Amino acid sequence: MNSVIFVSVISFVLTVLLMPIFIQTYNKAKISGQQMHEDVKQHQAKAGTPTMGGIVFLLVGSLVALLSLIWSGNWTASAGMILLILVLYGTVGFLDDFLKVFRRINEGLNPRQKLILQLLGGFLFFLFADNNTGTLNIFGYLLPLGFLYLFFVLFWLVGFSNAVNLTDGIDGLSSISVVISLVAYGVIAFMQRQWDILLVIASMIGALLGFFLYNRKPAKVFMGDVGSLALGGMLATISMALHQEWTLLLIGLVYVIETTSVMLQVAYFKYTRKKYGEGRRIFRMTPFHHHLELGGLTGRGSAWSEWKVDFFLWGIGFVMSLITLALLYL
Repeated sequence: MNSVIFVSVISFVLTVLLMPIFIQTYNKAKISGQQMHEDVKQHQAKAGTPTMGGIVFLLVGSLVALLSLIWSGNWTASAGMILLILVLYGTVGFLDDFLKVFRRINEGLNPRQKLILQLLGGFLFFLFADNNTGTLNIFGYLLPLGFLYLFFVLFWLVGFSNAVNLTDGIDGLSSISVVISLVAYGVIAFMQRQWDILLVIASMIGALLGFFLYNRKPAKVFMGDVGSLALGGMLATISMALHQEWTLLLIGLVYVIETTSVMLQVAYFKYTRKKYGEGRRIFRMTPFHHHLELGGLTGRGSAWSEWKVDFFLWGIGFVMSLITLALLYL
């Protein structure tokens, strides 16, 4: 346990020390920063804020985890696949951010390019993950899928990498949401005596907490797709490496809500436009955190501040993580 705490502290300190250097370099180079959605007026002051800060916490978290695994003799294929997905999905996000920021291509990678690269990560996980039995854990019921497990892997990785990406829309929301999820999975890894996975989790928790010091409101830096896609892929990979896939539906309920809100909004808008000649909306704006910003849950009160939205959604993640752990161990 001392080594787990040590790894987390090292990642935290390194991220805290390196992030100001990244921000200063970014600003000195006069790189165009984050573009904000014009429909959320309170965010317009953030336009130009440095983005792609995920590069720092991904490099720190991954390298510290790698060195600790080798030093402690806890290296396994499962830990290696988690780190590989972090790097691979981080690279996908980096390419997407690079095209947007440096090449001024608003779309970044097109959906097909992004999907192909994300699917590649799923194939690699399926092929090389340690003790991959092709068995899906559905709320404690083990369903043998054999080769068909590959399709679940692809769906899980692509779905949750994009879900965390959608969640990353206001200061500090996704970084602490993922920390809460990682703490829950850290408990599961500890109970399973999966020290390899626990070391990776501890390293990323420390790096994310260090990043949060600069990402909390008012944010000095955003993580960008390089961070959010990698974190979502990592959570999906950890849930599969621990053979507790179903838990991510509860531990990651915030990401599920954010993604579902977008899907419902788009589907309802298209349906009503076809039926009534004009598109109608269920939510004031999606993803769901913007709906809260523009008028709370009901819309009858005043708009919620970013901090209020953060604490509300962090609270959901925290409570659902506790419920999940209670279902597993009580």
